[in-house]
Order: sequence, then structure tokens, then C-alpha cells
Amino acid sequence: MSAGVQLASGKSEIFEAVLRFMPDWVQITVLALVVLAVLVSWALKLKRKIDYRRAVRNGQPIHAAAQYGQGSGADYLGAWAPQQAPAQPQQSGADFLGAYAPPNQQGNGSA
Repeated sequence: MSAGVQLASGKSEIFEAVLRFMPDWVQITVLALVVLAVLVSWALKLKRKIDYRRAVRNGQPIHAAAQYGQGSGADYLGAWAPQQAPAQPQQSGADFLGAYAPPNQQGNGSA
């Protein structure tokens, strides 16, 4: 790697340039606030994850949009959300095997 390659992004260079013109106590305060903001965001994310797992473990109902790691933009559209397609029968891998599919066996109870 050559010494002339800049690894910092433009935003970080601007941030550093602004910090250079501030007194030391302001620089330390700003950096401490940035670190604090990151730590608080991690703590809130962890708290939400723990709350979700406790709710699942206790059997409490959870709204689909509130599930951890779930949901999509359509969950928040309300009346403007696209209409759901009618339910299709569930297909299995055997539906695509054609002549190689095992014969259908009806559960009539005879052996």
C-alpha cells in the first residue's frame, strides 16, 4: 500500500478540519459526545432485542411490524398498502418432480 492513498472519507476529513480549529476542551467534549451517542444507540438496540426475546418467551402477542428484524415498509402504509394476492395452495418439492414424483397416497387407514 502506498503512502499517498487516503483512506479517510470526505465527511471524516471535514469533521477533523472543523475539530482542528476548536480548543482542546471542545474537541474532547465533541468526541466524548459522539462516543456517548454510539454507546447509547447500541444500548437501546440491545434493550429492544432483549425486550423482544422476553415477550416471545412469555408468549405475549407481538405486532408484526414490532418483531425484531421483521417488517417491511408495506407494514406502515395502512390503507395505501398493496392488496394481498389470494392465498395459493402450498406447493412442495414433489410438485415439480413430474414423472419422478412418488405416487399420491390417501390416508385411508388401511395397511
